[in-house]
Amino acid sequence: MAHAHSHEHGHDHEHQDDPYVVDWEEATPRLAVAAGADAPWYASVAATLVTPADRITADVGCGGAGMAAALAAAMTEGRVLAVDGDSGVLEAAQERLAAEALARVAIEFVLDDLGGDLSAVRAATGGRGADVVWASASVHHAGDQQRAVDTLAGLLAPGGRLALAEGGLPLRCLPWEVGVGEPGLEIRLDAAQDMWFTRMRRQLPDAVPMPYGWPAALRRAGLTGVRTATWLFEAPTPLTPADRTRVVAEFGHRVERLKETGLLAADDVAAWTRLLDEGDPAWLGHRDDLQRLTARSVHIGQSEG
Repeated sequence: MAHAHSHEHGHDHEHQDDPYVVDWEEATPRLAVAAGADAPWYASVAATLVTPADRITADVGCGGAGMAAALAAAMTEGRVLAVDGDSGVLEAAQERLAAEALARVAIEFVLDDLGGDLSAVRAATGGRGADVVWASASVHHAGDQQRAVDTLAGLLAPGGRLALAEGGLPLRCLPWEVGVGEPGLEIRLDAAQDMWFTRMRRQLPDAVPMPYGWPAALRRAGLTGVRTATWLFEAPTPLTPADRTRVVAEFGHRVERLKETGLLAADDVAAWTRLLDEGDPAWLGHRDDLQRLTARSVHIGQSEG
């Protein structure tokens, strides 16, 4: 499993029969695109997490394994464990990274699910634990999020760091008024998506509330020195053709999912249908005022020793 409940850097593709059930394997192509697009961010974060003494790191819920590659590039020697609970996702990540020349450090692929005890990951560390454990937008797919954080913290070697990429600020791409539908279209899309996320979580197996934030969850897991770092992402405007295409594709995915739930008002669905229709004069791809602005937070705690 791999971003907050809003963007492309999370596993959030719906199941064909139930829009609140995530089908990770169907999301594989998007995960690969996101891993490539987010490579500079992964490199930046890995540089703040990895020390010269680190020998084992893990990307749990690796998706396209973008962070696994960044961890490998940041290490001087040792091993990286790329972990995912879906074999199809893991195989695709392995194929994707096979073409990359990663000096010094081997990436090992481990099939294990955050919903369990991650015993396969612990075994892969040889019992010594990991110096860095990274989990991006995967913990919020566990029914019991605190238990998942506890399990991740239990993978750490003495002095190891657990980093959770969860939350931040919603993606902003559109002007408040776009000339189609009522103003505030993007804000209402976010609100509908938040309701989707609430319902998705409620029907997870063993779902329990976690009425506190990620730093508190890290402290409850026994970690110290807890801190949060946030990265701002702002694509230069006017957007490049590639960024514009990415924005339109992201909106298309989000709207398609939410249309199946009835969470979007009919008037908004009609407006989005026009905005996403390449043959319509209102198509978003024609606009020169699109932006891509968001922020991602990483919460970090350290084990004793």
